[in-house]
Amino acid sequence: MNRFSIALSALASLALVSAAHAQPSPAPVTKEPYGIGLEGFPYPYPVHMLPLTNEGEQVRMAYMDVAPATPNGRTVVLLHGRNFPSSYWAPVIKTLTEAGYRVVVPDQIGFGKSSKPTFDLHFDILARNTVALLDHLQLKQVDIVAHSLGGMLGVRITRAYPDRVSHLLLAAPIGLEDYRLYVPPTPTEKILEHEDKLTADGYRKQLITNYALKLPPDQITPFVDARFGIKGAADYPRWLKAYVSSAQMIYREPVAHEIPLITRPTLFIMGEDDHNAPGKPNAPEALRPKMGHNGDLAKELAAKMPDAKAEVLPNVGHLVFLEAAPKFNELMLGFLAK
Repeated sequence: MNRFSIALSALASLALVSAAHAQPSPAPVTKEPYGIGLEGFPYPYPVHMLPLTNEGEQVRMAYMDVAPATPNGRTVVLLHGRNFPSSYWAPVIKTLTEAGYRVVVPDQIGFGKSSKPTFDLHFDILARNTVALLDHLQLKQVDIVAHSLGGMLGVRITRAYPDRVSHLLLAAPIGLEDYRLYVPPTPTEKILEHEDKLTADGYRKQLITNYALKLPPDQITPFVDARFGIKGAADYPRWLKAYVSSAQMIYREPVAHEIPLITRPTLFIMGEDDHNAPGKPNAPEALRPKMGHNGDLAKELAAKMPDAKAEVLPNVGHLVFLEAAPKFNELMLGFLAK
């Protein structure tokens, strides 16, 4: 056999070996979408449902109610932000229950595992729902710890129902300025179109950029998962309408003018790098630099209040209770213990 024949034989043998070991490419895993009530998305504690009637519509408000091993007789209500399911409060729940607090964690109507209504959302409706939950649980007075959009709701609850609130802790709240002073009205249809076109990667980048997040990628993934895991659900358009309604609620119903009127003890805990200002991309370019000075705004507002203080944490973004957990917990427990 000449050299050419030997080479051909070797190549043929190699091809046979390669074919024998070749494996078909694995089929892509098709993940069942979550329901628009985040059915299938895990929460750290059992979820209960409170039936309510809002605007003539039957809805259900989801909530967690976590008891401490050694109760101190106090209850803290945690109010979530717009882009976060209330499951993200898990570390704070653990800290508070270990300190003896009962912790109640609702998903507001339109968010998380609660109903997605067809009516427009309003802070007054969400405030009434939260007080209805307190009545259902027979809680006369609670402490409130509120984040982001939840901060705006916490302000409205404390102003409307001051006797129901003992302490108000605002963790990186939005709404410290009136966004209508900078941003022109945006049609709901335009926001719907923008949100519907957003991709998971685009949303991840948006969270990191808008919120100056210092978290590792695996801690951001659940937020992206909760937002995009529902996109294949049959009633996704209803979820999207409620989500966009919450954006319009933030714009149309400012609370900045109410904050100086709060008389209950109040603590702002801000991230120094958090310059989040909803609607900022839609503001005229000349006005954008004036928006989102949240740490300074918190200090200015606290100075106008009878019993308030602002703490600004360096090198921290919007998720203060996750990014600076030890310092946040120290400030929170010290404030609540007063």
